[in-house]
Amino acid sequence: MNSKTIAFIALMGALGNILFLISYHLGAIAPGVALDLSLITTFIAAFYGGPLIGFLTGLFVGVFPGIYFGPLGNGSWLGLIGLPIGKSLTGLTAGLLCKGLNVNQRQHNSILTVPSVLVSYVPECIFTVIYFVTLLPNFIGEGGPAILVFVLPKAWTEIVFMGFLMAALAGNHGFSSFVANFLVSYKAESKS
Repeated sequence: MNSKTIAFIALMGALGNILFLISYHLGAIAPGVALDLSLITTFIAAFYGGPLIGFLTGLFVGVFPGIYFGPLGNGSWLGLIGLPIGKSLTGLTAGLLCKGLNVNQRQHNSILTVPSVLVSYVPECIFTVIYFVTLLPNFIGEGGPAILVFVLPKAWTEIVFMGFLMAALAGNHGFSSFVANFLVSYKAESKS
């Protein structure tokens, strides 16, 4: 991985954390539940950079949500670990799907983008259920299935929104060229 790719991951991670802070403070839904649009940058990184870049960006993007819903919220140390893991699962899955379906190489790639984003969230969704139903109650004494009534519909609404946003970005040749410029040398390295 070259310095340009590392800078891209850091930039996407920082932007994702900023998006989280903005959406968190503007979109509180219930105690411990707020809007979180940080995955937008994870999807960008995964769709254009692949599974490893998506995974690493997701891990970095999960830092502020992990702090806010972990030590500053009800999740304690477990939130600080669990949220980055969940977001990295989405980044990894999105990168694998995009690479496997060759989404970026297709002429009308925005058509495949929305379902790819939706499917990419499934592993994190399963992890979220395990986190609230099993991990939080057993390790922290908080959580439980009742919180999922707020968390899952909110999360899927965000993912649908992000799917259409990603479709618009994928269909924009200027944006795609701009992002690809950061990752050209990384893709050349990984092919050799």
